[in-house]
Amino acid sequence: MIRSWLAELKENKISSKSINRKISSLKSFFKYQLRAGALTQTPMSNIINPKIGKRLPVYVEEKDMDVLLHSIEFPDDSQGKTDKLLIEIFYNTGMRLSELINLRESQIDFSNRTIKVLGKGNKERVIPVSIQLIEHIKNYLGDKDQARSTENPFLLVNKKGKKLYPKYAYLTVKKYLGKITTIDKKSPHVLRHTFATHLMNGGADLNSVKELLGHSSLAATQLYTHNSIGKLKDVYKKSHPKA
Repeated sequence: MIRSWLAELKENKISSKSINRKISSLKSFFKYQLRAGALTQTPMSNIINPKIGKRLPVYVEEKDMDVLLHSIEFPDDSQGKTDKLLIEIFYNTGMRLSELINLRESQIDFSNRTIKVLGKGNKERVIPVSIQLIEHIKNYLGDKDQARSTENPFLLVNKKGKKLYPKYAYLTVKKYLGKITTIDKKSPHVLRHTFATHLMNGGADLNSVKELLGHSSLAATQLYTHNSIGKLKDVYKKSHPKA
């Protein structure tokens, strides 16, 4: 009965992920029945979970990021400056949304050009950044010091001088990515994917990308070993005699 039901779910194009959740619920239900003494064996012992296909991370092409950072105009006010620096830091560091909105001024090491990030499980990592980004942060802080009336330890603030909230950052990224790309997903996490993918396409080794992203194991980072179609075309043209 269970196998027939699962087959029907597949025929109705229910995803493998959803089917696995249903199987997990059934396994828990029958385990309870065993503990309660209502059954002597579970019918789930021979049920095999369907494999879930790994989805490649969505990312923005390098040429599109170049357009966004050098050709798209941001408003010349405090909000526009915050929005641009927000996107620059996401792309230059691969930070998670929570890491960036909680980033404090004290975590920027201007002399060594590094940013100390407090990640999941309070795990610290240090990310090197470019001279250009450091200069942009300095300029932003200079403008912020002139405008704010109260002390705020967080780097990025809204026009009222208060810490950014997650939805603001999400909507900002979505708005500006919408100007330069047609990909379906437009979020801060897409910029994290973009950061990692561009590093890998540029020849960075997997362990270094793992450390920069703050992953606890290589398994999560291996998602970025995919190649863009552009890179594959280049390899084909350079390597195949009939290309």
